[in-house]
Amino acid sequence: MHHHAYLWTGPKERFDDEALRRPPHPDPPPAGGRPELIERYRQVAAEFRTSGLPPLETAYWLVKPRSLVRGTWDEAKEAAAWLGERLAEYTPRFAAESDRDTARLARLVDAAAERLRSGADVSYGCYLERPSYLTLAVVTCSPNRASPELPCPCA
Repeated sequence: MHHHAYLWTGPKERFDDEALRRPPHPDPPPAGGRPELIERYRQVAAEFRTSGLPPLETAYWLVKPRSLVRGTWDEAKEAAAWLGERLAEYTPRFAAESDRDTARLARLVDAAAERLRSGADVSYGCYLERPSYLTLAVVTCSPNRASPELPCPCA
């Protein structure tokens, strides 16, 4: 078992486009369907795997391009440390003062290490100023507990 890290920051409106954050339905709309639905399906099918936009289900980071992997670790503690470093890096940009509490952030990192040791994934999100959004995720791989059929991006 190992862990892959992912990071995304961007406009909140882009993050809120949930259709682009879920895999396309296995069955496309019927050929005679509404043109806007067919076009939206094509867009989602083309962009989901290639876009850096965070998936709604954390495990689906594994189908994204390998270039989006920000780090890989065998040890949960090391992967959680990466999360802690990123949280510290972005803390000055957090929109809410309460999100900057260092004791709270330390608890998040400790909880992440425990979850990762158990084989679970970790995903955190936070509003930044302007309004932007930050997501940090560490996905357990080989296999992923939530979606064991998903391939390792580094294989």
